This record gives sequence, structure tokens and C-alpha cells, in this order.
Amino acid sequence: MSSDNRLRVVVAVPLPEELCRLIETLEPRVEVISDPSLVPPMRGPADWTGDPDFTRTPEQQAAFDGLVDSADALFGIPDVDASALVRTVNANPRLRWVMTTAAGGGSTVKEAQLSRTDLDRIVFTTSAGVHGGTLAEFSVFAVLAGAKGLPRLLTDQRSRTWPDRWQMRQLDEMTVLIVGLGGIGAECARRFHALGARVWGTTRSGDPVEGVDRLVPLDRLVDAVGEVDAIVVTLPGTAQTHHLIGEQVFAAVKPGMTITNVGRGTVIDESALLAALDDGRVAFAGLDVFENEPLDAASPLWGHPNVLVSPHTAALNSNEEERIARRFAENATRLLDGAELRAVVDTVEFY
Repeated sequence: MSSDNRLRVVVAVPLPEELCRLIETLEPRVEVISDPSLVPPMRGPADWTGDPDFTRTPEQQAAFDGLVDSADALFGIPDVDASALVRTVNANPRLRWVMTTAAGGGSTVKEAQLSRTDLDRIVFTTSAGVHGGTLAEFSVFAVLAGAKGLPRLLTDQRSRTWPDRWQMRQLDEMTVLIVGLGGIGAECARRFHALGARVWGTTRSGDPVEGVDRLVPLDRLVDAVGEVDAIVVTLPGTAQTHHLIGEQVFAAVKPGMTITNVGRGTVIDESALLAALDDGRVAFAGLDVFENEPLDAASPLWGHPNVLVSPHTAALNSNEEERIARRFAENATRLLDGAELRAVVDTVEFY
């Protein structure tokens, strides 16, 4: 941070000029430096990596490196690339803060394998929570799709079959378990509660969350799943959450339940999920994230009649860039005022 309590911010990823100026308007102590000619152009909303065919000349690369190495703070990890982050951390001793544009940006920080000294020197934050509303809406959509039998409806429609009438489930008669009550989970809880569902949620802190009727300690997850009608997964991908929803959980679920995942794909063991789908323990799965992305064309999930595949697109929205810019400005104010920043990366578990 500069001595006159101003912050030199360099935009290291594509960001529209009007949003650079918005950050300066929201926090006048920030100077935002951006050169669109040095970053790949966006191909669509919130395309932070930009056009993969973009290349820099040696002169442009030197100019880009010099720019990011002059920053007190970075908007985005340069090129969203761990090796580029390592290079600028080593070259720029004045760097104090990096905001990743991804909610799961902690994974890139982890990949960089920075020293403990560097991790203590630089605050890393993410956009976690910015996407809460859009992901919560997808979660409601997926649970409703399971409750209303979307696969059956589509199958009958395609075959032009008019079956006997059959009963659909009602959301206000269901118990929904949200696994992870962070920013996304809290938004999910608010929406499911408003629609009349009984809402349970896992917690490590034990702190109450608005709209949640029952808090479930994470170590009691297996005991709880047999009493719920739907599971909504919002957890980040860490060593501790890897395959948390696996054989043991699926063995204990109430038959015919619905599951959706808007957190990280590694939280669900896909092999165990497929077995549970095949024997009816899981009646429907609406998935926006997967263990490996893009989802392999050979994955049985593509063709499973009771699976909805969403290509990690549920969070994408035309307003995402502005929301992240506003989050950056808010955190810049906090940094300059000596307050705690929002969505700080845990540099032990990297989420």
C-alpha cells in the first residue's frame, strides 16, 4: 500500500473500461490501471481467461509483466495462471492483495505453491458469495425438476405419450439439506425457506443461519441424510471435502431423493452417485459441476435418464462482471481502512 493511503490497482484480466472507472468512483483512493491491448478479449460475459488464441509479442509480454509488477493490488490473477502468479509475486515485493475473479480461486493460489512468507505477505480474496443468487436459483430449479419428475415428463413428451395422471411432489412438503452454509448455501436456504420447504444445513461453526430450521454438524451428515428429500451441495473443493458425498452417504439416503451440486465437482464421488442413481436411491441429480471438466464424452452421466448436466454455467450472468467489480471496490475500502476483507482465501485449505 502506498504511503499516502492510496492503492495502485492493475487489472490483470479482461475487464471493461467502464467497470475500471466504477471501481475508482466507488473508492476514490484507488487508481485503476488497465491496458486492454495486453489482455485477451472476452468472448462472452465474465470470460476472465479471454480468447485462447490471443498471444502477446515479446514487447507486449514485457509491458504486461512490468504493469502487474508495479501493482499494490491485482484485480485477477495474471492470465488466470498459477505460473504467472508465481512470477509476479517473486518480482513485486510491494504486492499486498490479489483478488481472484473466480469463487474457487483458492485452487489457483494453491497450485502456485507460494512460500509461507509470500502467503503471509499477500492477502488473497475471491469472488465467493457474488454468485450466490444465481447458483441458489439453479439449486431450486434442480430440486423442483426432481420433485416434478422432469425426466419422466420429457420422455413422455418425446414419445408423444399421454400417460395416466401421476402425483408430483410439493416443495412445501419436503426437507432440503444444504451441505455448506457459506455465501451460496445461505442464499439457497433463503430461497427454499421462502418456498415453504423445511431447510436443514450442515455447519462447522454452529452459528444460526436465516431460514435454516435445523443445523447439522458435518460429522453427523450420514445420520441426517436418511431424513431428507433433497441434498444441495455448495461446498468448495478441498482435501477435506473430497468425495464427502460418497458411498457411505448414498448408502444412508432416503430412497428416491434428489441431489444437486453447485459447489465443486470433487465433493461428490461420481461413481458412487451413478450406483445410487441406477438402483433408485437417487431419483434425480441436477449437476452444474463435475469431478473433471469438461465432462468426458464417455461419462455415463451424459446419457443417464435421471441426470441433468449443466456445463458449469449456472453462475454465469451478464451482471457478474459488475458484481465482482463492486466487491473489489468494497474490499479496497476495507483494505485502506484497515478492516477485515471479505472472502479471504484460507491459505491452509485454500478455499
